[in-house]
Amino acid sequence: MLEVETKIRVGEVEAVRRRLAALGAGLEPARVQTDLFFQHPQRDFAATDEALRLRSEEGVLELTYKGPRHESDAKVRDEVNVPVAADPTPLLEALGFRKAAVLRKERASTRVDECRVELDHVAGLGWFLEVEALGDDAPAAAAAVHTTLARLGLEDAPRITDSYLEMALSAGAEGARTV
Repeated sequence: MLEVETKIRVGEVEAVRRRLAALGAGLEPARVQTDLFFQHPQRDFAATDEALRLRSEEGVLELTYKGPRHESDAKVRDEVNVPVAADPTPLLEALGFRKAAVLRKERASTRVDECRVELDHVAGLGWFLEVEALGDDAPAAAAAVHTTLARLGLEDAPRITDSYLEMALSAGAEGARTV
C-alpha cells in the first residue's frame, strides 16, 4: 500500500478548524500518540530513508514499516501497518533492532473525501496539518490530496517533506528524544 502525504505548518489553528467544520469534517477529540522508532541491526534507516515505528495511542499498539520515499512532488512511500496485541519491543530487540528515538504528539483527525486529515501539535515544533491518501495508484492518491488541500484553501501553502522526528531531533524539540 502506498501512502501519499502532504504536511504543512499551520499558523492559525482555529482557521483550519473552521474550514474543516465548513466542509462537514469536524475533528475528533485530540489524542496523544507516542511513536517509538527502531534502528535496523544491519542497515541505517536514516541513510536508506526507511522507518520502523511502534505507535502507542490510548493503549492500542501498531507497528509500521515505512519504505523509502518515491520520487514525487508529494511525500510518497510504501507503508505497512500491523496492529499488535502486545508490546513487540522485546522480540524486536532479540532480533537485533534497537530503540532509536521517541516522538510524542497530540493529534486530532477527520476525513475529507477519501483523505485522512490530521491536525497535529508536536511540542517544541508547533502545529501542522497532514493530508494523506492510501492506495495503489500514487497519481490518483496525490490528486486526492491536492483536491483536499484546495478545498481547505491551502493548495499554495509550502509543503514540508521532513518527518516530525527529523524536524524535532534537528531542532532539539521537547516532543522528541533519542533513546
